[in-house]
Amino acid sequence: MRCEADYHRPESDGLDPVRPLDLNHTNSVSALMSAYRDASFGARRLGEAADLLQQMVQDPQCCTILTLSGAMTVAKMGLVICEMVERGYVQIIISTGALMTHGLVESMERHHYKYRPDLDDRQLYQRGYNRVYDTLEPESNLDEAAAMIQAVLGDSALPQPLSSHALTRAIGAWLHQRYPQGRGPLLSAYRCNVPVIIPALSDSEMGLDFAVHNWQRRLSGQTPLGYDPFIDLDFYAERARTAQRLGIFTIGGGVPRNYAQQVGPYLEILDHRAGIRLERPARFHYGIRICPDPDHLGGLSGCSYREGVSWGKFVPEEEGGRYAEVLTDATIAWPLIVKAVMERVPQRRG
Repeated sequence: MRCEADYHRPESDGLDPVRPLDLNHTNSVSALMSAYRDASFGARRLGEAADLLQQMVQDPQCCTILTLSGAMTVAKMGLVICEMVERGYVQIIISTGALMTHGLVESMERHHYKYRPDLDDRQLYQRGYNRVYDTLEPESNLDEAAAMIQAVLGDSALPQPLSSHALTRAIGAWLHQRYPQGRGPLLSAYRCNVPVIIPALSDSEMGLDFAVHNWQRRLSGQTPLGYDPFIDLDFYAERARTAQRLGIFTIGGGVPRNYAQQVGPYLEILDHRAGIRLERPARFHYGIRICPDPDHLGGLSGCSYREGVSWGKFVPEEEGGRYAEVLTDATIAWPLIVKAVMERVPQRRG
């Protein structure tokens, strides 16, 4: 049995105390996140994530990749993306096509609407409403977005073959010309020269609009537009390879997360299998993940950064890697983390 004489003093073992959350002394989001850091459970993870984003933002040698999945623009998180872009918190975005397509709606001064449970899904279809959980996307919004994308694809100055980051930049330029006072993810990305890559472009309304455009070209006797996703891959790999340090800020998981993280293995196998020697491996030094999925479900969305060390994707924590994983709904945690850092680092990163 243990006896009292064997007990250690926590301070001598280097243990930090947890502290009560005193709302009388938390007069800002930043202060709340600092208090969360000294609490427990999900609150501590949230507070630690805010500290880590601040470190990433203040590291001038860090190139941060923002990966986006889930219906975040339908959920009205689009301006959070804009803040991160405009303040220089992220240098590359990797996203689903659906998220960026839905984000066009706000840029074009259209809206999403609250779902009303007295309308069943059959009625919604008949009335031209697409349901995303508790929010509605009118089909007319997507028709307007499609018309805009058709106009962009009709520009003869587009590079051939196209890549997703060339297409999203062209869309951002089109929006900037017609909505100079507007705000949205692709608008902010265009204005701040942040490339937006959509690895699975065909798995989205934007990709379907591309396919329809090519069918229209065929029917009119024109040559379809070419598309090469490997242009994106090598463009991204070169940006990652030349960065002094890499950070990743992940919302959800899915294809955007995997695509961003595979850059280290890609460059490594270029060396091993093709003999292309590179100066340094592209491994992430920082990582913040906001996703409710735990690792026992077996999907990439829930796997830990520690697991990614075994693939050569992340720097081990023992060698200086720093990671925060917040297992909750991004619409709750993400704005709080970004707002805390906005209060702490008010100036734009140059």
